[in-house]
Amino acid sequence: MNHLQFETSPYLLQHANNPVEWYAWKPEALARAKRENKPILVSVGYSTCHWCHVMERESFEDSDIAAYMNEHFINIKIDREERPDLDQIFMEACIAISGSGGWPLNCFLTPDGRPFYAGTYYPPRPAGNRPSWIQLLMHMAKIFREERDKVEIQAKKLAKTAAGSGRVFFSDDLAPGQLDNLFVEELADELYEKMMKQADHKHGGFGGAPKFPTVMSMEYLMVYHELKDKPEGLEHVRFSLEKMIRGGIYDQLGGGFARYATDNAWLIPHFEKMLYDNALLVGVLSDYLRYDSQPLFRMAIKETLAFIEREMSHEGGGFYSALDADSEGIEGKFYVWDYGEIYEVLDDDAQWFCRFYGVSPSGNWEYTNILWRPHVLEDFAKAEGIKVEELVSKLESAKQKLFQERATKVRPGLDYKILLAWNALMCIAYAKAYKATAEETYKARALKNMNFLEQNMKKANGAWYRSGTYDAGVWKPQYEAFLEDYTYLAEAMLEVYELTFDTTWIGKAADLCDRIIRDFFDSESDLYYFTGNKQEDVPLRRIDIMDNAIPSGNAVLFEVFQRLAILTGREDYQERAQKMGQQVLKGVSTYPGSFARWAKGMLSLIKPVKEIAIVGSEAMVFAQKIQQLPLLNRVVMATREEEQTFPLLANRPVRAATQIYICENFTCQRPVETIAAAAELLGQAIKY
Repeated sequence: MNHLQFETSPYLLQHANNPVEWYAWKPEALARAKRENKPILVSVGYSTCHWCHVMERESFEDSDIAAYMNEHFINIKIDREERPDLDQIFMEACIAISGSGGWPLNCFLTPDGRPFYAGTYYPPRPAGNRPSWIQLLMHMAKIFREERDKVEIQAKKLAKTAAGSGRVFFSDDLAPGQLDNLFVEELADELYEKMMKQADHKHGGFGGAPKFPTVMSMEYLMVYHELKDKPEGLEHVRFSLEKMIRGGIYDQLGGGFARYATDNAWLIPHFEKMLYDNALLVGVLSDYLRYDSQPLFRMAIKETLAFIEREMSHEGGGFYSALDADSEGIEGKFYVWDYGEIYEVLDDDAQWFCRFYGVSPSGNWEYTNILWRPHVLEDFAKAEGIKVEELVSKLESAKQKLFQERATKVRPGLDYKILLAWNALMCIAYAKAYKATAEETYKARALKNMNFLEQNMKKANGAWYRSGTYDAGVWKPQYEAFLEDYTYLAEAMLEVYELTFDTTWIGKAADLCDRIIRDFFDSESDLYYFTGNKQEDVPLRRIDIMDNAIPSGNAVLFEVFQRLAILTGREDYQERAQKMGQQVLKGVSTYPGSFARWAKGMLSLIKPVKEIAIVGSEAMVFAQKIQQLPLLNRVVMATREEEQTFPLLANRPVRAATQIYICENFTCQRPVETIAAAAELLGQAIKY
């Protein structure tokens, strides 16, 4: 029997009709492997994984291959987005064996769950120096049956590798000292120079193809400029974002960003759209607006969030995970256009539209056209002899016609899982978008999402779920939340505080951090495990410190501890942050691009965080205006009434005129009563 029929993950349900006797990673599967002394075959993928779909069609739907798998293995399917803890362990094994990884990830385990071999995609017949899938299965079954001692030796070796993979970057060889004495201005300058050496000054971004939006590095460059007046770094952020928005990685009709580009120039996307990418990019676009109110960036924020509302949102307030790259089994088919199609839809407007969006009869990708913007709007309008406003109006009209035509096509598949960590990232994005634009609907959406998460993802005992889906209108959560779920959620709560200035959110964020300390802390390293101490179905617990597609949970916690230390006055949070930063300083110093979120958090050690307290009847209005200033390295608290619980607000009397206090380390300058005066004081530390 295929047990995936009882699961809720869209990815697992895609495999529910395979002839393979799949299990999810559940106790009954693990118990059966031990009882029957059989090796476990784990296949890891996700709903938008193109080659996962290919391998399913070629091998997992083949009845003969399935029969062999069922006879010789206990077969488990894992959605990597539901169980990133297991995916990380098995991916480490794959990289240790082959030097690279990817998905689908196929891993062979001992009956007690330890990997002894791993690989990625295998074809149905031998090709390109790869054995066929059935050849590999037969070989692994034979090895397990006839050379068990070698299997055990390899399993022990791989387990040790996976457990210690992140520790190579620990700063055990650094001389002892406080982090603020170790992360000095010269080191921050060095990290900046290293990042800028990786910058692509022709196409934007960092490095070469395949090209991913490196949001964490852009965040570092913005805060570094704020502290050191480095306009070159800020300009590279602007240049990179503009190139992405004008490229094919951005959906020119419907808004939203694809996962990455397969070329250097952001033209050819891998067409899947992930919630977390769009959340991170909306966040960095919103942050940049504080420095420069770019109409193009405002448009991208508006269109991307409209896409999220239209295609990635549940009516109750949660956000879905992803849209597939494929439709009708063909990658990108939903998004690309034939030259003739556009002429059929736009008629007389097609000629200029095709010029503006780089459309040609021969196409720019596999004989079809990916819409992109090779021309600057103002330059194109001038060349056409029309006003910019008229061009914008014509573009919107033409785009709407094509968008309606596209809606008649077969849509890409939707992964309707709701993940706590990714929802928290999107909540943060909406909060940042509100603070940058003052658009009230963004504030309301952030609050709606947070309400959804509290109602649906939180357990009665105060712990949280990782994942959930709706099945026939019934909410079904499952799996324990991981470190990234808790840390992103805590950051989201602090962002929501700055929307409402309801101090309840600070208390909730502190409660989350106290749970993290209790359930995830590793006293040996002063860092935090990815999995909690009550999770018993993982072969080992890992500590992850590097950024990947999303920020490291430890790096986010490092910043959350620092913010909470200021907001609550709890010195233990600051002490914990210091110890965390000391432990990873070696990695930050050596590979700043992979530790960019850590590096950004450490910049506050060079110039302290600006603490802004606003007290009085106009506090909320003033706070919103203050948040639009080009100042990222700050905390803002606001109250209309006297507040003694929080040190930054304590002993601030309510006066006839609203008072703005600019402080560092709880030492404040004389209060001022206007935004202009506050900006002047803040301008002593920033350039704008």
